[in-house]
Amino acid sequence: MNVLGIIASGVAALFITVALAKGARRAALRPHAPDEPGGRAPRAAALRRAGGATVVLGVGTAAGGALWLGAADDSAGSVAGLLAGAGIVAALGLVHDLKPFRAALRLPVQTAAAVLVVCLAGLSPAAGVLAVLWIVLVTNAFALLDHADGLLTTVGLVTAAGLLACAALGGDPALTLLPATLVAGLAGFLLHNWHPARLRLGASGAQFTGFALAASGALIQEAAPSGRAAWAALPVLATVALADTALVLISRRRAARSLLRDTDDHIAHRLRRVRVTVPGTAVLLGLWAAVPVTTAALVYAELLHPAFLLLPPAGSVAAVFVLLRIPAYATPRTAPSRTASRRTTAPTTGGAAIPSAAPAPGVAGPAPGKGAPSGTARTAAGHPTVPPPPTGRSAAGVAAERS
Repeated sequence: MNVLGIIASGVAALFITVALAKGARRAALRPHAPDEPGGRAPRAAALRRAGGATVVLGVGTAAGGALWLGAADDSAGSVAGLLAGAGIVAALGLVHDLKPFRAALRLPVQTAAAVLVVCLAGLSPAAGVLAVLWIVLVTNAFALLDHADGLLTTVGLVTAAGLLACAALGGDPALTLLPATLVAGLAGFLLHNWHPARLRLGASGAQFTGFALAASGALIQEAAPSGRAAWAALPVLATVALADTALVLISRRRAARSLLRDTDDHIAHRLRRVRVTVPGTAVLLGLWAAVPVTTAALVYAELLHPAFLLLPPAGSVAAVFVLLRIPAYATPRTAPSRTASRRTTAPTTGGAAIPSAAPAPGVAGPAPGKGAPSGTARTAAGHPTVPPPPTGRSAAGVAAERS
């Protein structure tokens, strides 16, 4: 595939995604969008959540058109399988966006899509099994990053750029088709997904992005020349997504929480707790992803020694241990005991008890066994004192009225 074909496909993906995303944004922001019957979420929220379908249509249309025009040459089967598998998981994600279901049901469909990619690419059985496991793992790892505005779009854009560089340096230029269109599509969608996000990738766009990145990396690694360190360089591209997944699993395991129930314990959530803004979080993770992507591309181009590939994973492991020290779960509130709630204590000021007022001369405290309302003055015999008559009426006048 020539350079002009790659550029044309990328430009087409950019314009199609921007046009579709703009239309979806207008439909989602209509103020008169009615709520669905039965207490369901409004249609506007569903449209925002399913905004990732615009990326799927933009990238799929551009890449499919280039494939139909014969741009992939001898690798048409591999690229077609890649697009078909990514389309399958995207359709599954769109169903989940419109009517959520259990996350465990996605694994069989993702595995079947990965097997389709491996079979059409003609990988050996051993390499095929490893590729299927890798594709399923990385697909779900990238999908977990879709929990903050612009986060997955930024990290996916940086990762796709690294795959594009590696594919351009590899032995099969046709494999640059999907990374090039994915870079353009994510760049166009980022205009609507940046904070405050008007559209979200949702399960459809997130799974499509993760599957396309994982499957493209597996095929680029298989087609790489034997002299290149592709077996070590390309897996490093998914460092940020795998670090976020490891952080979540370790954190939930320590807290004895369900591994499948999503909570606010990802990297972005912990950075927010230390006062990092939402756009700052996207930029910070984008720079984090750029370090392993740049290192892997330079090693793949044989400009750096493969030993440098140990630095990004080592730094990510250290970052995960630092992030584990940031509390992610709120401590449960303990209800006060009944005994403590029944106790009456004297009000304090600054930790010292406020002394009660001294009794008047000739007035003593309450006698044992004879209770009365608190705060009532008593005589020496223990009887409550009678309050003075109202102002303007003497005691003699009151007695005269009673007689």
